[in-house]
Amino acid sequence: MFNFQPCFSNILKLLFLLIVFVLPTIVSGDCTCDAEATKNNKSDALKYKVGSIALILLAGAVGVSIPLLGKKIPTLRPEHDIFFMIKAFAAGVILATGFIHILPDAFASLTSPCLNENPWGKFPFSGFIAMMSAIGTLMVDSLATGFYKRLHFNNSKQVNVVGEEMNGEHEGHVHVHTHATHGHAHGSATNPEDSNLAELIRFRVISQVLELGIVAHSVIIGISLGSSQSPQTIKPLLAALSFHQFFEGMGLGGCISQAQFKTRSAAIMATFFSLTTPVGIAIGIGISSVYNENGPTALIVEGIFDAASAGILIYIALVDLLAADFMSPRVQNSLRIQFGANASLLLGAGCMSVLAKWA
Repeated sequence: MFNFQPCFSNILKLLFLLIVFVLPTIVSGDCTCDAEATKNNKSDALKYKVGSIALILLAGAVGVSIPLLGKKIPTLRPEHDIFFMIKAFAAGVILATGFIHILPDAFASLTSPCLNENPWGKFPFSGFIAMMSAIGTLMVDSLATGFYKRLHFNNSKQVNVVGEEMNGEHEGHVHVHTHATHGHAHGSATNPEDSNLAELIRFRVISQVLELGIVAHSVIIGISLGSSQSPQTIKPLLAALSFHQFFEGMGLGGCISQAQFKTRSAAIMATFFSLTTPVGIAIGIGISSVYNENGPTALIVEGIFDAASAGILIYIALVDLLAADFMSPRVQNSLRIQFGANASLLLGAGCMSVLAKWA
């Protein structure tokens, strides 16, 4: 049996450490462009920020845990129709997050007047980075899926051949293997199993690529909230982030549930997701006295990470979450499921889009 959890886990850890330790260092003390005047109240802001750590942690943990409870709550299992509705709603939230919240922030950062006109004002870097991020995600998605399929199926064939030889079936197997009819019959017998395994591999790759995209943005937005000194800025951002973390967690939890990870691996992924934004907020609080969100280096780093995150989330939402489910035979063969999934998708995207008015 294949095991590619350590490979993706190491990538997630490296990205997390890079953002946590490198970003605060390169953006601190960067004060060449004055921040806009806002009504600041450090004591009130600190109360909201500390409260936001607990609230966002809870929202993320509950959201990612709900689909994982399918083992104990039959209604939440992937084979039930309600699972499609929840997953479509969560995919709508993720899609709106990429298009409405993250990508505009990336454009704002990389076109800021605090940056030099050349090169930042002469080329749409935000769109370019988002596009390359989406293409990169496609490549990683395809290469990882193909690699693990070949790895497992080749190993599986070798084990089957060895097992048949050890059982004294070698002569008969060689004889019938020269006929095309045997190959057809053998393929028909194993196709359902191979198909299920291929689907399982896809879900495992999807869940970890999705978490990779979430981590990059979650820490960045957490730092932005934690470094803010304005309660008027923190309040709407807190509401938006809580909603976003809850339903984004549900989308990720649904992928983890379908991937059928072992309990320990699923718990690690769920915990990692739940902690990213609170850790970012804590870092923001720690560097709030020296962090200038309008400094050139901070704007460039945040803009690049935001654009890359937007590309990843948009690709995952459209290709891996929505297209995979909406084009599946189960959804295509049921008008009721189609209508429910489309309504859930529009509702999720609409709710997350409306929040852009305040945050």
